[in-house]
Amino acid sequence: MKFFVDTADIADIKEMAETGLLDGVTTNPSLIAKSGRDFMEVTREICGLVDGPVSAEVVALDHAAMMKEAETLRKIADNVCIKVPLTIDGLKTCKALTSDGTMVNVTLCFSANQALLAAKAGATFVSPFVGRHDDNGFDGMELIRDIRTIYDNYLFDTEILVASVRHTNHVLQSALIGADVMTAPPKVIKDLFKHVLTEKGIDGFMADWAKTGQSIPTS
Repeated sequence: MKFFVDTADIADIKEMAETGLLDGVTTNPSLIAKSGRDFMEVTREICGLVDGPVSAEVVALDHAAMMKEAETLRKIADNVCIKVPLTIDGLKTCKALTSDGTMVNVTLCFSANQALLAAKAGATFVSPFVGRHDDNGFDGMELIRDIRTIYDNYLFDTEILVASVRHTNHVLQSALIGADVMTAPPKVIKDLFKHVLTEKGIDGFMADWAKTGQSIPTS
């Protein structure tokens, strides 16, 4: 499963990229606004930090305007992935862009039927929001299972990008179901490294090593 980080914070992206585990970045208007920086500038900088897809979202709601914004965004870098909402106009834009070889991430997916439409429109990625789904009394992971089944039934190439990831169990369940990608805030990705027994084991090793009075030569 690919790991994307969901942020527009340059420092966080650099830190995640240095692990060698980062496959891409997702942004949205809310994250860009939180960064307090110019949209084009921060997107261009992010694209230079990672080799994988960087989702940059259009803010227009009609097809013609989306296409104009997409034309501007995809000139930023070759790894820009245009992000569009799961609406009729969004899917029209998706179809036009992917037919032209541009990566498209269809976002704000909340049903398997919507995911089916995104795949038929040729989406590179579809982003079901599991956390928000849970917040509204539904089962976010059941949604991922349904989409996985449909895509496997018809051999769609669209990748399931699990979004609105709130905790490490969302990541685990996504991997068990067979999602292609997950995107999560930096904190959730860092939490994946943590386990009380790992920390306890390190403490024990360090205490035992200190008793030897030795050191490992570094030059």
